[in-house]
Amino acid sequence: MRTFLTDAWSWLNYKPVMSGTHDGRPHRSLAPELHATWLPDEAVRRLAAYTLLAAYDNNQAGELAALAGNEAAAERREFGDASAFVDTAVAHLLGKSQQIIVPGAEHATDDDPTPEAVAAAETQRRLREWAEAELLPLRMQAAERKAVLLGDGLYLLAWDPDKKRVRLKTYDPGFYFPVLVDDADPGDYPRRVHLAWEIPEDPKRGITARLRRITYELGSIGPATRGRTGEDGQAKRQPVTDGAGGLVVEPGDRYNPDSRKIERTYPWAPARPSTITCYLTDAEWFLDDLRHGQSLDELPLNKARFRTRGDGEVLDRLDLRLDFIPVVHISNTVSDGEHFGQPTLAKVMQALDELAESDTDSARASSTTGAPIIGLAGARPEVDRVTGRPKPLSVEPGTIFALADGGRMDVLDTSHQLAELRARVEELRDRAAVNARLPAVSLGTVDPSDVPSGYALQLSLGPLDSLVDSMRLARAHKYALLLKMVQRVHQAGRAEGWPTGAPLPARIVFGPHTPTDRTTILDEVIRGVTAGVLSLETGIRMLQDTGYPIEDAREEIIRITERQTRPNSTAQSSVSPASSSS
Repeated sequence: MRTFLTDAWSWLNYKPVMSGTHDGRPHRSLAPELHATWLPDEAVRRLAAYTLLAAYDNNQAGELAALAGNEAAAERREFGDASAFVDTAVAHLLGKSQQIIVPGAEHATDDDPTPEAVAAAETQRRLREWAEAELLPLRMQAAERKAVLLGDGLYLLAWDPDKKRVRLKTYDPGFYFPVLVDDADPGDYPRRVHLAWEIPEDPKRGITARLRRITYELGSIGPATRGRTGEDGQAKRQPVTDGAGGLVVEPGDRYNPDSRKIERTYPWAPARPSTITCYLTDAEWFLDDLRHGQSLDELPLNKARFRTRGDGEVLDRLDLRLDFIPVVHISNTVSDGEHFGQPTLAKVMQALDELAESDTDSARASSTTGAPIIGLAGARPEVDRVTGRPKPLSVEPGTIFALADGGRMDVLDTSHQLAELRARVEELRDRAAVNARLPAVSLGTVDPSDVPSGYALQLSLGPLDSLVDSMRLARAHKYALLLKMVQRVHQAGRAEGWPTGAPLPARIVFGPHTPTDRTTILDEVIRGVTAGVLSLETGIRMLQDTGYPIEDAREEIIRITERQTRPNSTAQSSVSPASSSS
């Protein structure tokens, strides 16, 4: 008996491959790895949803349905509508530019700037230099497309001792397995996170099927450890002992006899000792060594083969000297108690299926319209001299048929059905765009001459404005947290120029997502600054948001101020000789 299942991915229950089994688990043909023994049960439907969404993005939904037993789906036509919706949403989400802003940095150019303003400007400069070195806009493009398509994106921060800076990586959310506690606050980040994937077998290269798991977890600070080779020849971390056989602590740590815990003072909180640190474990297991029922969070460590970092550190509960997990999970939608987000295509999946079916019917109808079915009565077909049988009739340009008395030729006209199908396709596309809150004008399917006025255009973009606002709201605190972590990891790595103390708040400002009347905004800024109701800093920021090519507001203000004072200084220098001669 079928059951009614409601969860974060129940909007895909109408797909037989998503709930085709008696227990509601995805069909085995969807992805064989979804039935791996190590995979947590709560992650199966999420990964199945990712696979389905990726198939729609790559025009392979019909191929996937055919693998599940729907042979007719192999002829399905898919023309990239799902991918167009995703690309449009990503483009409007990110805007024309992405800029790191530290509040207060614009006041560093004042005549008597405060130390806070100078520090904010310096932090802003360093963050922008780091973003340029790490290609932040490109990595944001990759992560945000995953978030819009699949509902989730992932950033990972790591200190690079060779480059002396924080490295930023993006991961597919299908590798992301947080350990969620049932009674935990949905706003709190998990204390244990896994990144895991299977390495397939390759007999030609001598590679055996393995499972790799990277684990970040928060725990109490422990004694000092060092990597050593054990009796089995595998590298592991073992405690460091003194001459008397006692355990020792890392330099800078101290043992508190009152709490019986090791304490550490982090550079971003010099007045608040902490007993928490983040441990990193990176290991591999042969799939043959895993027993049935051993989930990802319970893999046997005695069968693990720990990896070694470039500097020789064994990644077996390596102390990162951080009191946070350097992983930032991007959710596409505002959380309503769920850790994972919802993709932009979630509510229009059935409309995309109807659109693909209509495109398929339209393609079939166009073939009969271009090469119509012809009925002949009284025709005299040519006889094959070898077999003595009539030759098959073929219709080509210039073909002449000889008809007997009373003969006739009828042509089946399907052009009217083709026109109806094409109208149906446009209707479905418009409906999918409306439900996805992507107006036709944002998809580029509206002729500009058909828009009666700019006000009408602005009204038509209302749903898109609400979509972009909600998506940016879901990400605002995540990118603020990312920049906060960047500062802290630089402090932990003792990078040159990064001072100790609490990190300054920073945020990423996205550019405008809709066309703006730049001339009108420029006139407003000129009138506002001239009348004194707007500061020069606010005016420059308005011009930046409009899309003017102003890279640094502070430098732009300095150039404007110098140009305003230059004529006065020139006039004074020309008057001085005259006054002295008099």
